[in-house]
Amino acid sequence: MPVFNQSRKNVIILVFAGMFAVILLQLINLQLFSTKYKLMAEGQGTFRKVIYPDRGIVFDRKGRSILQNTVIYDLMVIPGKIKNTDTATLCRILNIDSAEFHKRIISAIIKNKSYRASVFESLLSNEKMAMLNEIMYKLAPGYFLQERSVRDYPYDAGGNIFGYLGEVDSNILKNPQYEGYVMGDYIGRAGLERTYEKVLMGQRGIEFWKRDNKNRLTEPLENGRFDTAAIAGQNLYTSIDIELQEFGEKLMENKLGSIVAVDPKTGGILAMVSSPTYKPRLLTGAERRKHYADLLLSPALPLFNRSVSATYSPGSTFKTLQALVGLHEGVIDTKFQVACSGAFYGCGSGKPMRCLDRGVFDLQHAITVSDNTYFATVMQRVINNPKYPSQDSSLAVWDKYMYAFGLGHKLGIDVPWEKPGHIPTPAYFNKVYGKGAWNYCNYRSVSIGQGEVDVTPIQVANEMAYIANKGWYIIPHLVDSIEDGDKYDMLSKYKVKHKAIDIPDSIFDVVQNGMQGVVERGTGGGAKVPGITICGKTGTVENYYRGVKQPNHAFFCGFAPRENPKIAIMCVVENSGRFGGTYAAPIVGLMIEKYLNDTIAKNRLPLAEKFYKMNLIPPRIYSAIKTRDSLTHAKDTAYLLAKGYIKILRDTMQVDISDEQEALDAIKKDKDDSKKDSQKKEENNKQQLKPQAILPNEKKKPELKDSVM
Repeated sequence: MPVFNQSRKNVIILVFAGMFAVILLQLINLQLFSTKYKLMAEGQGTFRKVIYPDRGIVFDRKGRSILQNTVIYDLMVIPGKIKNTDTATLCRILNIDSAEFHKRIISAIIKNKSYRASVFESLLSNEKMAMLNEIMYKLAPGYFLQERSVRDYPYDAGGNIFGYLGEVDSNILKNPQYEGYVMGDYIGRAGLERTYEKVLMGQRGIEFWKRDNKNRLTEPLENGRFDTAAIAGQNLYTSIDIELQEFGEKLMENKLGSIVAVDPKTGGILAMVSSPTYKPRLLTGAERRKHYADLLLSPALPLFNRSVSATYSPGSTFKTLQALVGLHEGVIDTKFQVACSGAFYGCGSGKPMRCLDRGVFDLQHAITVSDNTYFATVMQRVINNPKYPSQDSSLAVWDKYMYAFGLGHKLGIDVPWEKPGHIPTPAYFNKVYGKGAWNYCNYRSVSIGQGEVDVTPIQVANEMAYIANKGWYIIPHLVDSIEDGDKYDMLSKYKVKHKAIDIPDSIFDVVQNGMQGVVERGTGGGAKVPGITICGKTGTVENYYRGVKQPNHAFFCGFAPRENPKIAIMCVVENSGRFGGTYAAPIVGLMIEKYLNDTIAKNRLPLAEKFYKMNLIPPRIYSAIKTRDSLTHAKDTAYLLAKGYIKILRDTMQVDISDEQEALDAIKKDKDDSKKDSQKKEENNKQQLKPQAILPNEKKKPELKDSVM
């Protein structure tokens, strides 16, 4: 044999010998050491149980648990293992028909394959759970019950703070941020649940159990050798005072608006009321989808967090900031006076800006009585300041002040969907009027908090903290600390003092003097609390809806006590039709009293009761609710999509697409159920009627016209 052939023969022998050795070693490993494939081989006799961890608990500033966990169950299905099961009994317990059954199975296969577990019905009610427990041995191994920890709310307040959980969908799974989630998991969709998802979620665990010949679980496989423990989520410690939050929500019942209270020294949010709100327990448990659909479609928008997402003209509350700018820029001093004979006439023949009080005012007095003419003059002097080369540059300087005060940009709070508000810039006016074609008279209304300026309630509360601290603030936030440390560095920005402009304390003293006068002898007397020195400012804001004048919004903001501020607060009551001192000021006074004194004085309880019962929901909202109720059965999925209602809600509230679909599914299900009930009643009636009793068809009812949403 040639040498070449011998060499090739040796190589082949060595290759086969090597392959044999590898196979032999693997067989020895499988037989003697490894149990991996043994576990797979015993798959028919084992059960893989996912252990969902408890989400982190949320505590208020006094250590009270305000968001915790309770246990509920999901019914899970493995489509490839449901042969020869009692489908009819299952459908009867779950109150579904065969068509819905097949739809769910197909959906499970599409989403998660036939050999993987999917949620067949989530968050079972106690009644369904009890009935299923009796027959689960008949449904195994294709079905099993999955224990799940769901949220529980001891105080049932703060819905807009906590947010809610929703089931993971395909869109979420595509996001790299949520790597590791699977179908059937729940994830934070709003509020703190969304912002702190990776902190609260914890880590899933796995348990393997043996089955007997009746598919009952008997004992852990190999004493739990293959199990992994679930790790609970981290707890959050917040600045919220839950009793103050409850009190604020009660004061704002049957009203549209917001209350935001902040600790000025820390930036911690004490209360954040958005009204109307919702009971957070509505969005957990078996009826979550139905409740979500109802809340989403409510004309009053209870899911819309007005505290951070609604924008308003600030009205006369804005005058405090104009005073700071005017004094620091040197265009006025404390002795500067303005005479008001009924209106501001500084723009010639144009429509004059009316003032409510006549006389001669210095700065402190002008703040106290909220004189429009004084602050229109101040703003005019700021814009026409001769030390700047143009009105563009003067306005740019004014903008820097506003940004330093926390306006015109997102503060960076720890709940989602914060809006930046709007502060007009030179570029904005150049676009509207043309470069060089505008002057102060084009936007004089900004001087009194109207026109082109918009703010959010959280920004106004922060503005009060800035004045209380005499020139600095810490970004408002809800979470103060995280148990076991801030490993994702989510809280460091809430420890920094923001002081962009160095304004002397003496200037703040003047403004605070005027604000104290507002409460003690001015427009904000309704906020007065015996024994507490309060600085505040009223605001009355013109309000238009689709170009039609509506009742004015009422504003009041302030801080207390002046000598050592512990609370900075604002309140807006939408569509009240009255001045800020009428409705908003008393609410703020009661909130301050509750927080600082921990109670309401006996002689002031009737005032609190008055606001509990007061109904200020505007007529157009009632009309919209009534119209919606009349269209309950007409609003199927196609109707809502065709009329663009869901798109409007999505654009307004920034709801997730999956949330939108949940709402649509729930609406469609309610409509289908209602239709089935009607058909059954109709069939029963037909069976009971004799032929001669059959009546002619009713005249076709007129179609319902589209309502204004």
